[in-house]
Amino acid sequence: MFLKALKIIAIVCTAFLFLAALYLWTPDKSKAELEKVYGSPKTAYVSALGVNVHYQDTGPSKNSIPILFLHGFGSSLQTWDSWSEALSGEHRVISLDLPGFGLTGEDPSGIYTDQRSVEVLEAFLKELQIPKVVLVGNSMGGKFAWQFAARYPDQVAKLVLISPDGYASPGMEYGKKTEVPAIAELYRYFFSKTFLAMNLEPAYANPKTLNDALVNRYYDLMLAPGVRGAILARMQQTVLQDPIPSLATIKVPTLLLWGEKDAFIPIANSNDYLKVMPNAKRVSLPNIGHLPQEEQSTIGLAALKEFL
Repeated sequence: MFLKALKIIAIVCTAFLFLAALYLWTPDKSKAELEKVYGSPKTAYVSALGVNVHYQDTGPSKNSIPILFLHGFGSSLQTWDSWSEALSGEHRVISLDLPGFGLTGEDPSGIYTDQRSVEVLEAFLKELQIPKVVLVGNSMGGKFAWQFAARYPDQVAKLVLISPDGYASPGMEYGKKTEVPAIAELYRYFFSKTFLAMNLEPAYANPKTLNDALVNRYYDLMLAPGVRGAILARMQQTVLQDPIPSLATIKVPTLLLWGEKDAFIPIANSNDYLKVMPNAKRVSLPNIGHLPQEEQSTIGLAALKEFL
């Protein structure tokens, strides 16, 4: 009788877990469906080292050095929409979905090291026949921006780093891969919009910035084909190197834009860049967090325009 009861309980628990998994299962969205919402006549694709890069190119195409925007981890080119629109009256403005994100999706090579991303970026510019850019990067995109400027100095006219990543922090040591817990693999199959919103909220000094439209955009593009697997692969493959030797070689005029209430990469970290970059200056953004281009776009944009 006892064994029979245990069997019944096991069957009920198994059925409950199955139904819960079925309810929480979040498959990828189709690329065609996402393109209807997040593509536009201004966007296109170009192949760079085998990666089908999704990008937007607006503004006058002649007689100016283009501005190239690089988004942060888990984001997409849409993070720059307000700045792109404001600048494209006078400047050629290009933004792209970096490998493993947005409508670019996965890199067929399966390689998501920083070096690979920078090489894809350089190949992307060659495909568009652009010899030099003003390079603007936020967070992870900021790290790629200064790495690109150090590796290809002749291709960067000016550099703008918005709360850039690159220095070691707790859990991210130099020369070591990040330990990604095995349970993170479930992220490929189960992904909660509520969980995403909880993780996004600290990026803004004012949590009310994170409205439904913004959460939906981040969520939808996380479900683009192959993106979740690519994000896990990037986390597993990223190995930080001491940035000082590279940063010290960057001679181009550099603007550090930093939200004073950045909870992800504190503004105190800007001092590390100012110490080693010979031609850098900082503009602090009061009451702004990690994503000034989304939170209070006019304030950061004014500083960027002045620098340009």
